Amino acid sequence: MTTDIHAYMQQVGKQAKDASRALAAASTEQKNNALLVIYDKLATAKADILAANKIDMDNGKQNNLDAALLDRLELTDPRFDAMLQGLKDVAALPDPIGEVTDMTFRPSGIQLGKMRVPLGVVGMIYESRPNVTLEAASLALKSGNAIILRGGSEAFESNQAIAKYILEGLKEAGLPAYGVQVLQTTDRAAVGELITLTDYVDVIVPRGGKGLIERISNDAKVPVIKHLDGNCHTYIDSDADPEIAVKVSVNAKTHRYGTCNTMETLLVDKAVANDLLPKIAEAIIDADDAMQLRLDAEAKAILQDNAKLAGHLSDATDSDWDTEYLAPILAIKVIAGLDAAIDHINTHGSQHTDVIITDNYSKSQRFIREVDSSSVMINASSRFADGFEYGLGAEIGISTDKIHARGPVGLNGLTSQKWIVYGHGEVRG
Repeated sequence: MTTDIHAYMQQVGKQAKDASRALAAASTEQKNNALLVIYDKLATAKADILAANKIDMDNGKQNNLDAALLDRLELTDPRFDAMLQGLKDVAALPDPIGEVTDMTFRPSGIQLGKMRVPLGVVGMIYESRPNVTLEAASLALKSGNAIILRGGSEAFESNQAIAKYILEGLKEAGLPAYGVQVLQTTDRAAVGELITLTDYVDVIVPRGGKGLIERISNDAKVPVIKHLDGNCHTYIDSDADPEIAVKVSVNAKTHRYGTCNTMETLLVDKAVANDLLPKIAEAIIDADDAMQLRLDAEAKAILQDNAKLAGHLSDATDSDWDTEYLAPILAIKVIAGLDAAIDHINTHGSQHTDVIITDNYSKSQRFIREVDSSSVMINASSRFADGFEYGLGAEIGISTDKIHARGPVGLNGLTSQKWIVYGHGEVRG
């Protein structure tokens, strides 16, 4: 812990910048070896890390953290194992650094191309999920970047435990120990310092609630890769396969609530709403009896007399169409076809992940062309919008920005390109 936050953050920034130069020059073999050494350290220390997580969970319950935050905070045995598997997956991925593309000869005689290079130093600010500490560290290392990690105070013990073994692994593998730094303070002033460290930090990635990300976006002097929230939609088209419509809707909403790729609004074409909406609603209630359904007038007219749904229904308000619940609450709207669905999503969505359920090829192609989101899906659950599921090994976050990176941000999202020129004494006339 430290009291002089400004001096501490200046030191952290300088250490990260120095480490980034060594990491940028590290070979693929060196980086992969470091990741595998860290894997072994963490696997051996599983009991210690889970014990630290239990301290955070107990503190969270005493501090009345809501269910969604507690869910994101908890490291179960399967989640721990998945976290470590992600580390191996990243080690197995192709190394993007040094890749040369678009080589061409110019009339002047020079040969021109682009080389993929690290961004440099990544600063990451995130809440709750201790697995993010390892995911972000592994992606940064593999892509030749140094990273400064500031987790939420609710996960402090878990993050420090994970950081301890990452540090040991880096030292043993012969890479700079300051390549991954997890801040050792919960002082919020450290965030303000980190997002203004323009001499040392090249990009900021905030990952957490909308309030946190808005604050970072508004106050940062360093470029930011971000998404504000995940107001994700599933649209049931008139040509939807009923079985797929039910199965995907249930998974998209009930698989997990505390994730940004969970469905928050269900749109149903009125041509099939009388038949399909009761089946979907009943299946969702069967999956979780705590679910609350917030309905527009047409959906209410269809479902209000359904005895199985009694106690689960309420009227939707205008704000429901713009809300990321992160809870067992689902907004439902009956809609007049594809045009209305696309318009609703582009008006109320957060440009994160949106889904169409249809067997109509033309409609599906219009949907993926015209819905302005970072991930657009056909006949699949929005829960697939994830770096691991996309084959990225892990993700440092989701970006709904349109410049540099969009969607799950993996290795390539942590790189840039520079022009390279091969000449033979050419001069410009």
